[in-house]
This record gives sequence, structure tokens and C-alpha cells, in this order.
Amino acid sequence: MRAHAASHAFTTPRFDAGDLAFQTAEPGEDQRWSTWPATTPSERGPQPRPDWLVTDAAAIDTELGVVKTGKEADLNLIERAVPGAEPGTLGRSVLLAAKRYRGSDHSDFHRSSVYTEGRGTRRSRDARALAKGTTFGREVARVQWAYAEFEALTRLTELGASVPYPVQVNGTEVLMEFIGDGRVAAPRLAQVRAKPDELRELFHQIVEFMRTLARSGLAHGDLSPYNLLVHDGRMVAIDLPQVVDVVSNPQGFDLLHRDCVNVCDWFTRQRLECDAEQLFGELVGEVGF
Repeated sequence: MRAHAASHAFTTPRFDAGDLAFQTAEPGEDQRWSTWPATTPSERGPQPRPDWLVTDAAAIDTELGVVKTGKEADLNLIERAVPGAEPGTLGRSVLLAAKRYRGSDHSDFHRSSVYTEGRGTRRSRDARALAKGTTFGREVARVQWAYAEFEALTRLTELGASVPYPVQVNGTEVLMEFIGDGRVAAPRLAQVRAKPDELRELFHQIVEFMRTLARSGLAHGDLSPYNLLVHDGRMVAIDLPQVVDVVSNPQGFDLLHRDCVNVCDWFTRQRLECDAEQLFGELVGEVGF
């Protein structure tokens, strides 16, 4: 569910003397102008774009707080809204999830090499810095992770996989569809207490998600009940910067197998029969070479 109701007042708008036209409100504390105009077409979500998306240049982003913190990134909630026709009111608005990859003094990208084998780095200077693990290299890494996540979300959206719609990427920030009710994020699969028939349906959705990726030669690479959301009976996969090409990555099939084990172990503990080896075999048969 996406919120469109007014929930934050803007700073007092300006009126020019003798001018009856309403002037745009200026961003206040914890606000900024929408970063949409600063992005290039390749940094914006795929077409056709959803109707709920606000792309107006006059829109203002308002920080609403932290949803989740992690080792590599924090997830924040923002409201992107256009000022209304009357002072202090809102026009169109939408809640978005802002995933921000953390600075070199906080983040930990030690796992990145497992997932990035087979990927290219265009600039040799960046590649050397990444290999040496310098401060600059770590800054390069967090930008690359942001773009990798955006590109993965874009590709999976185009494949029809159940992931949040990627709105845009700008530097180390990825803006995407917020999955939840109002300002409350959807629960993770690990938090869900579902009935047997509901569990079975969720399992089928997860397998279909994995199958959709496998048909394109991909694997999530870090799939678990902690990066699968459940919203209104729908499974939505998140945390996707490490999506791997199972053919070009030397550890691709091992990562696909681990995904299968993680999923089946959890469902088995919920008393839903699941054979990880059988699932792995089925997905390998789907892999597009």
C-alpha cells in the first residue's frame, strides 16, 4: 500500500508583492528538493512507470525516519510530495524507501568479492583501489553496490519478478517502492506466523521468484527469510545488490544451492516439506546459458 495522504507541512511559501501567482514552497528542516531531475534516464526506473510515482521537478522529499539499519546500508522512509495549491498543503505524494549505502568508516564490504567475480570494473583506477581496499576503494564499492542494486531491481522488474519498483539511483542512494501499510513496513518472512495453506502459497511464490531468475541465468545469492517481505499475501524479495550470474560467477551455482538450502530449511522448520536438493536440481534445469 502506498500513502498519498498529506502528512507533513511545508515551510511557509513565498508571495511576491502584487503577484497573485502562488510561489513554490522552499524545503524546510529534514527536507530537500526531489533528486529526480538530477538523475539521467539510465538512473531512473523502467518504463512503463507506475501511476503512483511522483516525478515533478517541484516535488520535495521529506525525511520520515529510519526503517532499518544494516552493516552496508540503512533504509530510510521519505515522502516525495508536490506542494498543494494552498499554503502548507500537499498535492500528489508517495512514500518511498531510500536505501543509503554507508560511508567507509561504517560499512563492511568484505563479502563483496564473492558476488562480484565475473563483473567488470570500467576504470582501472577504481579496480586497483577496490583490490587494495583503500579508503577510496571502499567509497567506490558503496557507489557500485548502489548501482548494482538498482540495476538488479530494474532487470528483475522487467522480468516480472516480485521486487520493489526501482524509482532511481543517485550516488549511494537507491530510491524504491516502499512495501508496507501506511508508514509501517511489511514484515519479513521470518516474522510471519502463517497457516499451512498460507505457507504453501508463500513457498510457491518464492520458488516462482527463484525460477524467474534462474531462467535468466541469475540467482539472488543471499536469499533467506530475512530478505523476503510478505505484504497482503504477496512475497516481495529485497536486498538485491549481490544478484549473481550463475554461469559467469565461479561460485554462482554454489550460491544458488545455498539459496535453496536457506529457503527449504526455514520452511521445513515450519513443518512444510521441502527438499533443497530437488529444488536446486529443478532450478539448474531452468538456468539459461
